[in-house]
Amino acid sequence: MGRVLQDGSIEITHQERDPVRPGQDVFTRGAIPAPAVERLVATLRRYGSLCRRYRARVRAVATSALREARNRDEVVRRVQREAKLNLEIISGKEEARLICLGVLHGKRPTMRSLCVDIGGGSTEVAVALGERATHLWSLAMGAVRLTELFKLAHTTSSKQVKLAREYAREAMAESLPKILPGAPRVALGSSGSIRAVVDYTAAEGSNQATVKQLARTVEELAAMSPRERRQRFDPARADIVLAGAVILEALARRLSLDAVTAVDRGLRDGLLVDLLNRRSASQRDRSLADEALALGRRFQFDEAHAHQVATLALALFDQIPQIHRLPASVRPYLEAAAWLHDIGNSVNYQKHHRHTEYLVRNTDIPGLADRERDLVARIARYHRRSHPDLHHSGMAGLSRTEAGIVRKLATLLRVADSLDRSHARPVRRMAARVRPGEIVLSLSARGTVDLELWDVMREASYFRQVFRRRLRVEVI
Repeated sequence: MGRVLQDGSIEITHQERDPVRPGQDVFTRGAIPAPAVERLVATLRRYGSLCRRYRARVRAVATSALREARNRDEVVRRVQREAKLNLEIISGKEEARLICLGVLHGKRPTMRSLCVDIGGGSTEVAVALGERATHLWSLAMGAVRLTELFKLAHTTSSKQVKLAREYAREAMAESLPKILPGAPRVALGSSGSIRAVVDYTAAEGSNQATVKQLARTVEELAAMSPRERRQRFDPARADIVLAGAVILEALARRLSLDAVTAVDRGLRDGLLVDLLNRRSASQRDRSLADEALALGRRFQFDEAHAHQVATLALALFDQIPQIHRLPASVRPYLEAAAWLHDIGNSVNYQKHHRHTEYLVRNTDIPGLADRERDLVARIARYHRRSHPDLHHSGMAGLSRTEAGIVRKLATLLRVADSLDRSHARPVRRMAARVRPGEIVLSLSARGTVDLELWDVMREASYFRQVFRRRLRVEVI
């Protein structure tokens, strides 16, 4: 737990760590075993109680173990029922983004950094400018997974270690480019495994290890007996430290690093910073808009049209808050949906709104939780054709509040999209005024807007149904 200080920094007020190890057996057997589930639920019951006692804002996340466990849904339901916590299973890229936020909070906006993290089941890599990640990778290889695959917790032979090194090297080659754009040659390593390896490897008083030192450390750890490792390392870390060293060495070689510097910040700190950022709509909007733009470019969308629609949709949202009565926290959903509403064209223009919904729902968008991404997908889906009426099949599964958000934001998006129906961006500026019984849109235009006026008036009847106001458009 933490609190925000006046200078914007975060002070940790309470912290606990329990080595639950939910990933144990998941990566070889596919499910979290019952004893680990019990440990996890019991621990989260206590944590949930602490959070409620301090009235804390909470974001609880699960990473690779639950991402891959076939009993993940059952575990999430138990946590919700018994610990009263909404456990969010985040993607590998979202995990990398949050780690990056935690490690780099407060860095200068022009500083370039490379962050690496070795978890139990996955390894995350992020290149960043300031606090913001510009490139993210997540590899399905972590210290627990590698330990179980090659039985590295026991006495090890040179053949075992050689095979583990080869496996790690090949996994890195398949998942990571040899040169990361804009990445420095010294990486910041944030996980417990990295800190344990670097602490062992580095000279006294240093927190940095070179590739040559890491290679020597792998040999030394492999030569130790399990008992010797437990004497040298924390018992919760001793069984997996060799695997962590193997992965870190492979990572450093793949990225041609000069060294890895161990830091004590990571995912936990990133969650705190993310909660802080969510209180500031402008910070979150910008980050999410950048992710949406990158995704749109991947699908070769009409960027100029998407930018125009996003600008108009947000202007409408910002100028009539007393009419839509939505919290500022949902503004990013509208912006993301506006940027992405046409990416379904990359599949097929016919029914492209449905293709858009599928692509958004099934594409990792760092900065959006799974449920948030689902809302954005539905808002984008309803930018044309069927209206987001409560009885429509596409609205199934939403709570009443969520349905209201989708319905209102999709209606604003439909109007914004209509105002650039020609994709020629004829509307230079738009001002929305609230009048008794109506909303007046005053447009400053270049060239003809006949097509836009015709299309927006087709949306007027549904706009009136949703917002209880007539929609009138004037060109000035």
